[in-house]
Amino acid sequence: MKFVIRLHAEITIKSKGVRKRYGKVLVNNLKKILQRVELPPAAQVKVLWCWDRIEVNVDSNDALVAEQIGDELQRIPGIAWFSQSHELPLNDCESADFTPILQQVLATWAPRLTRRSFAVRVKRKGKHGFSSLDLERYIGGGVLQNVSDTRVDLRKPDVELRIEVDNDLVRVFGDKQAGLGGFPLPTQETVVSLLSGGFDSSVASFQLLRRGARTHFCFFNLGGDRHETGVRQTAYYLWESYASSHPLKFISIDFAPVVEEILEHVDNGLMGVVLKRQMLRTAQIVARRINASALVTGEALGQVSSQTLSNLAVIDEAIESLVLRPLITMDKQEIINIAEQIGTADIARSMPEYCGVISVKPNVKAQREAVLEAEAKLDPELLYKVVRAANVEEVRHIGEQTAAEAQVVDSVDAVQADEIIIDIRSADEQEAKPLDAQHLGVAVKHVPFFKLATAFAELDQAKHYLLYCEKGVMSKLQALYLHEQGYANVGVYQPKRKG
Repeated sequence: MKFVIRLHAEITIKSKGVRKRYGKVLVNNLKKILQRVELPPAAQVKVLWCWDRIEVNVDSNDALVAEQIGDELQRIPGIAWFSQSHELPLNDCESADFTPILQQVLATWAPRLTRRSFAVRVKRKGKHGFSSLDLERYIGGGVLQNVSDTRVDLRKPDVELRIEVDNDLVRVFGDKQAGLGGFPLPTQETVVSLLSGGFDSSVASFQLLRRGARTHFCFFNLGGDRHETGVRQTAYYLWESYASSHPLKFISIDFAPVVEEILEHVDNGLMGVVLKRQMLRTAQIVARRINASALVTGEALGQVSSQTLSNLAVIDEAIESLVLRPLITMDKQEIINIAEQIGTADIARSMPEYCGVISVKPNVKAQREAVLEAEAKLDPELLYKVVRAANVEEVRHIGEQTAAEAQVVDSVDAVQADEIIIDIRSADEQEAKPLDAQHLGVAVKHVPFFKLATAFAELDQAKHYLLYCEKGVMSKLQALYLHEQGYANVGVYQPKRKG
């Protein structure tokens, strides 16, 4: 089978040298990522740069392999769209025998055209004894004759049947699937994203990854091990889904000492602004140590008191580094919608708000002089101290570590009658995709993951419990955490996926 990939439009309009460089980077990324596709024995994936497109050739016609490749291609930055391509030679241009082309079109599209409108779109390259319109009319007429209850609609068709004639070769395309767009990693400079695990910071991180920036994650821990567990999962998900072609770092900083100092020395109304300034200062230290060019935050204009224009201006004055805010004009629902699309919403919903400081009457227009006066009471060396104590790891190791440690945790796809399932997903997830306790024949308890450590101690320890979440990552991490606390009566429930 073959897939044809088209580059994002912003790549195609660049100079010849830049376009070639971006194309080479994207080809290398494809080769790395497609290695994880499960192929039949002796089958190979070959990626070929063709200037106006990239071709992925696979020694297999397995539908499951095609599905895996399509899933990967949808999540690789730099791709505008892609389609599976069915190629056949163009026979006898002068007599214009289009029968083989029609047969391929029907084999590809006929089952999906009933009760739907269609249009045939033909592009030609080279000299032929027929026009594009000739071929469009022939294929359109043939489809109408062979597929019942369908019709032609040239303006707004339900389906476009796309055919490309390239000299003596014909390509009949399958579904046109959208890619991420953007630029390949890492064609832009390196950045550090302040990741909290919520909707905003995960979407902001994704936006920079999509634009081709190698995005390392800096996490300010305000909620202990349970908070870090959730944020580590977010970082790993973003890397595995959109950036696994290149290594990224996860830097975890215990920010409790800094917060304690702010609570002790800063007036209530200025706490939020001072906390953000201290975070940026600390992130700048991290960025300089790993040669990053900018910081990334998930702030949106006016969303909270520290994100007014006045306060953002005061916050930015704390550092010299460039601060990127890709969500600055978005409202919360727009951000949540993107989080749903990229797959981080479920994790974000389960993440409680960990606020280092809560001001009763936060100042929406903090005065620079008042902020500087408050910060004069703080120890600037404390920021370097917490950075020196930070834990730095490769994001890919989060998954490897979880997989290795998970061997001590039982993972099952069937439940025994005396076992109890603990659904650790958020309430919204549980409502959208509820577990059928009656069908399973066991009791199901609902305990969000961030409450699990406390709630588990109150359960009947004579029982055996199985943790459940949609993707299985959080349940494994939480089961490991409970094992470390001395609880051996806990495992993971991972039902087999249909198909």
